[in-house]
Amino acid sequence: QVQLVESGGGLVQAGGSLRLSCAASGRTFGNYAMGWFRQAPGKEREFVATINRGGDRTYYADSVKGRFTISRDNTKNTVYLQMNSLKPEDTAVYYCASHSRLLPIRIQISDYDYWGQGTQVTVSS
Repeated sequence: QVQLVESGGGLVQAGGSLRLSCAASGRTFGNYAMGWFRQAPGKEREFVATINRGGDRTYYADSVKGRFTISRDNTKNTVYLQMNSLKPEDTAVYYCASHSRLLPIRIQISDYDYWGQGTQVTVSS
């Protein structure tokens, strides 16, 4: 069982930055690949970024590539999402998630086993 708690959301103007954090419980954080997803009002949840267990492989949705950076610190059981050059269309609830499947780079919601409660990010124009 893994418990995930996101933090760092808030209100920011377009062009600004935010850093989201996701703290994981347990001593096996390094066994899990991690991902960030988001869900805007009236829309389906969508993939944002993912990182493998060791932190040396990442993958991003085209919509955030070059603006967002996912990273992790296995000594702190935490994964981060640095969001720069934010746009109003980035407004959503952001969720972190984890999985332990063999191939770490996964973008499907159904591949992830554990989810956080989400943190709201609002970007004003």
